[in-house]
Amino acid sequence: MKRGFFIGAVMFFVAIVSPALAIDGNELLEKVDRNLNPESFEMYRKLINVEPDGSKKEYIMYSVKKGKDKIASLYLSPASEKGRSTLRIGENMWLYIPNVGRPIRITSMQSVTGGIFNNADIMRLDYSAEYHCEKVEKEEGRHLLHLKAKTKTVAYDRVKMWADHKKLLPTKIECYVSSGMLLKTLHFKEIKAFGGGVVRPSVIETDSPLHKGYKSIMIFAKVKAMDLKDEVFTLTFMPKLESLR
Repeated sequence: MKRGFFIGAVMFFVAIVSPALAIDGNELLEKVDRNLNPESFEMYRKLINVEPDGSKKEYIMYSVKKGKDKIASLYLSPASEKGRSTLRIGENMWLYIPNVGRPIRITSMQSVTGGIFNNADIMRLDYSAEYHCEKVEKEEGRHLLHLKAKTKTVAYDRVKMWADHKKLLPTKIECYVSSGMLLKTLHFKEIKAFGGGVVRPSVIETDSPLHKGYKSIMIFAKVKAMDLKDEVFTLTFMPKLESLR
């Protein structure tokens, strides 16, 4: 009798605990990363900054990314920005301006385009490269991942990511500083098939309680897996990014 009671109690305990153990937050986060992008790829993006009066400024850029922590971009328009390029390796970022002739260091919280997207948003690494998932909550149709920055150099101290339960793609991300203040919210919209098995949101919109009436939009096009050499992600290659197109 006692043995049967013990086995029954153990099975009941496992039934209660196992759902909580079924989801590994960091594995889930890595799956979201891979669903957003191939491990190494090229893409084109349009970035639109919208001001309260409705005026807009648009940028078009070509970007390449390799692994979790290397991304380089070339600005194609407007004419005033054409030929500029950026490079990010881990937390290190540079901007190359043709008439300056050498890359200059920039920071994650600055923005080479102005608007609400900062350099960390524009030169986005894999989320799993910068954040550790502390816990996962289940909501109706979505996972809520609570992310904590791995180092103090990451742009946002904490991030809340809502990801579609089936597609494992983000639908909304809230970005916070260490004090708990909300800096901005990213809204992921318009899932699109880009070919080669890449199916992801094609639009990201962001707004901020600190910038009332302002909005920034990023539109993705031609996201495609691409083998890239390590030399592409060096300071000496920044003036040569055009050669990859």
